[in-house]
Amino acid sequence: MKIKSEPARLEETYNKNLRLQLKESLGFKNIMEVPKIEKIVVNVGVKEAVADSRVLDKVENTLASIVGQRPQRTFARKSIAGFKIREGMPIGVCVTLRKKRMFDFFDKLINLALPRVRDFQGVSTKLDGRGNYNLGVKEWNIFPEADSTGIEKIYGLNITIHTSAKDDAAGFELLKGFGVPFKKK
Repeated sequence: MKIKSEPARLEETYNKNLRLQLKESLGFKNIMEVPKIEKIVVNVGVKEAVADSRVLDKVENTLASIVGQRPQRTFARKSIAGFKIREGMPIGVCVTLRKKRMFDFFDKLINLALPRVRDFQGVSTKLDGRGNYNLGVKEWNIFPEADSTGIEKIYGLNITIHTSAKDDAAGFELLKGFGVPFKKK
C-alpha cells in the first residue's frame, strides 16, 4: 500500500495561488500554458578528486544530506593534460531533483540558505534566454545540513532551475512569484 505524502509548501502555493496569478498577469488563455518548475539540478565540481578519490565520497555524502537524495558521480569526457585529468576520471557529483524533493530544496534555498549569505544583496536577474535560471553558490555551508567536520575545504554549488517557460519574462515572473530574492534594479 502506497502512503500519500503531503505536498510541499511551495507546491501548494503554486497550485492554489501563483498559477492563477501568472495566468492573468502573463495573459494566457489556458491554465496549462502557465510556466512551472520542471526540475532542479545541483552540481558540485571537485578538482581535488584527481589526486584523492576519497574526497569525492565526503562531498557526495554532504550533498546527499543537503538535497535529500543520493547524487551520482560525473566523469571527465576527455583528457586534459594541463589539469592531469584523464577521460573517465570522476571529477564531481550531480543530482537532479523533481516533484516533492525539488520543492523542498527550493523552499530551503529561498527561505533558509540565501538569507545566510554574507552581505547578501539579492541574486542576479539574468536568465538563460529560454526561461531557465542558473545560480552559483560559493559556499555550501549556508545550508543547515552541510556538516564540514570531515571535509577540509568548503565547496560551491551550481544550481540550475529548469522551467517550462517559453521566454525569460515568463520564467522571471514565475521565480519572482515563488519569492526568489532578486537584486533591486
